Amino acid sequence: MAALNEEQSILKDQAIAWINDNGPVAAFRAMRDSGNPLGFEQATWSAMADMGWPGILVPEEFGGSNLGYLTFGLILEELGKQLTASPLLASGLVGAAALILGGNAAQKKACLPRIADGSRIVTLAVDESTRHDPAGIALAAHKTANGFALSGDKCFVVEGGAATDFVVAARTAGNAGDANGITLFLVDGAADGISRTLLRTADSRGYAHLKFANLEVSHAAVLGDVDNGGALLDAILDRARAGVAAEMLGTASQAFAMTLEYLKTRKQFGQVIGAFQALGHRAAELYTEMELARSAVEGALAAIDADAADVPAMCSLSKCKAGAFLFRMSNQLIQIHGGIGMTDEFDAGFYLKRARALETMYGNQGFHRARFATLMGF
Repeated sequence: MAALNEEQSILKDQAIAWINDNGPVAAFRAMRDSGNPLGFEQATWSAMADMGWPGILVPEEFGGSNLGYLTFGLILEELGKQLTASPLLASGLVGAAALILGGNAAQKKACLPRIADGSRIVTLAVDESTRHDPAGIALAAHKTANGFALSGDKCFVVEGGAATDFVVAARTAGNAGDANGITLFLVDGAADGISRTLLRTADSRGYAHLKFANLEVSHAAVLGDVDNGGALLDAILDRARAGVAAEMLGTASQAFAMTLEYLKTRKQFGQVIGAFQALGHRAAELYTEMELARSAVEGALAAIDADAADVPAMCSLSKCKAGAFLFRMSNQLIQIHGGIGMTDEFDAGFYLKRARALETMYGNQGFHRARFATLMGF
């Protein structure tokens, strides 16, 4: 683990204490069982806002603390450990990043303070199928006398059920697959011409399918430059991927901790099963994979904070490494626990389901291996 400064240490300790008391897996189970359509409890989100977590990336002039991505990652990791559901990643990181990177002065002044205090949930709407494919954006934004009219669909929008605003990636020129012609728009979630369908998913979170039917927006809704939003979208997505990787690391590390505890306490043939060489070796191998994933995740977050030239490569590396470890660790959590691991009464299933959702979010391992190879010139 990277050496933490005083502020980071305080925030990490605060997160551990609060999450253990207020957002453990038992709270997630209760939320799931309640059938909450938003996929999180409003009281949980309000408490996070009171602690200032949604404003960690927001500059101080807009009501945030501007503590950086590595600090934000520490919080996301702890939330991942307990599967604590909230819009923190979608709005506090991805939505805030979109405004910080692409917003003009008026947009930042209007949105960032409300992202920081949690009163506005801004999320990214990018994918149009079950596969992450930013290059394949086809949702059309036709020019009108007063701005643009958006028509098309967005799938599996993270926190799409609760979002007050969407950053929508649309095509203003060219065809799907073209490098140019992408424009980002900040869209009011209550605007005429947008409808949302809440989705029921295995991880019980608040995804939604969005349909735009000739939704009219003015030029003031554009984030960045018209037709040249591809690079901005990539930068936002890289930050999203690094954030997801941090949550994945937390989810996987907790799965490892649960498995290790079981190896130390479950007895077979008169001894704890962790004493069997095959299982001991497996635990050692998993620990090594966990620390490699941690290095990749923290390296990506630190690269963003340093505005390093290799941010895209580091973010793809972190998403891929965290994804590979989480996939294996969530499987091992079930396998080593045996029959009890397959029951709903035990928490292992929650980790497996969340793992599968996070692995595909903003690009799976295959996507990021191919992207990393291209970035490295292979």
